[in-house]
Amino acid sequence: MSEVASPHKPDGLVDSFGRRITYVRLSVTDRCDLRCRYCMAERMQFLPKREILTLEEMVELSDILIARGIRKIRLTGGEPLVRKGVMEVVRGLGQRIGAGLDELVMTTNGTRLERFAGELHDAGVRRINISLDSRRPERFGHITRGGDLAQVLRGIDAALTSGLSVKINMVALAGINEDEIEGMLRWCAAMSIDLTLIETMPLGEVEEDRTAHYLPLDTVKRRLEERFTLVPSTMRTGGPSRYHDVLELRSRVGFITPLTNNFCDGCNRIRIAATGTVYGCLGHDQKVELRDALRSGRAGAVDELLDRLLAGKPRRHEFRIGGAPAVERHMSVTGG
Repeated sequence: MSEVASPHKPDGLVDSFGRRITYVRLSVTDRCDLRCRYCMAERMQFLPKREILTLEEMVELSDILIARGIRKIRLTGGEPLVRKGVMEVVRGLGQRIGAGLDELVMTTNGTRLERFAGELHDAGVRRINISLDSRRPERFGHITRGGDLAQVLRGIDAALTSGLSVKINMVALAGINEDEIEGMLRWCAAMSIDLTLIETMPLGEVEEDRTAHYLPLDTVKRRLEERFTLVPSTMRTGGPSRYHDVLELRSRVGFITPLTNNFCDGCNRIRIAATGTVYGCLGHDQKVELRDALRSGRAGAVDELLDRLLAGKPRRHEFRIGGAPAVERHMSVTGG
């Protein structure tokens, strides 16, 4: 594996609007062991192995990005922990912390944390986001098409025991889990972990009509304010979530609102699919393909494509209630 695969460019990664890109969400696999209704079709067609970056290529690409000014990498999927050998990537990137990389984090559904939590902490991961949309076993099974809530809860316990800082991501779904939001907030507060609520986004191909379950978070926030005092927080994690302190619970709740409250002005992110396809924005099909450039071995080939991507990175997304561009069906949409 390359220590540094690209010479440092003093201008880093800056788009045409002057936004400096310091955060990459890197999908290590398109596969997942759950089939959440708002995220995936029940019978998915996954990509052949040859189209997916190898583990070594993911670390090599990360080195190029770190040399260009990336300071935070979030490993995602699909579900990252289903990728065979994924800890090789985690350990490799963990060695870059303090040598260009400030933070390595992960978003996971929690199904495999009982096994991997300790290894993640030992490798240098300190924060993880866990997707959890319901604490009712039958409802959880419905949303995930067969997931085992008890398995995820054991994973959360293992993460906390291992010293990982946990944040729960909950997609707010009208008519499905909106009656659990206050309870989820209280549960998180009791364990001293933060909760982030997310509006369902029109990404990827699923069988169900997502608009039927779209729940605007300004409505949710007003409901919570009837029970609690919410004060804007100065806390930032580098992602799109905007946090509020919940005074009565001595906790925090975050809101990711791509539809009701556009957050693009401060965008500092790009997303890389497991194939090496890089998206400047999930609301547009604006992308470049890095896999062949990476495999070519030609010096500067990846840098040139990254520069092209940033030159065309849109000012803002164009998510719309009722439909929007779907750019990558297997990429995790949860943020933070």
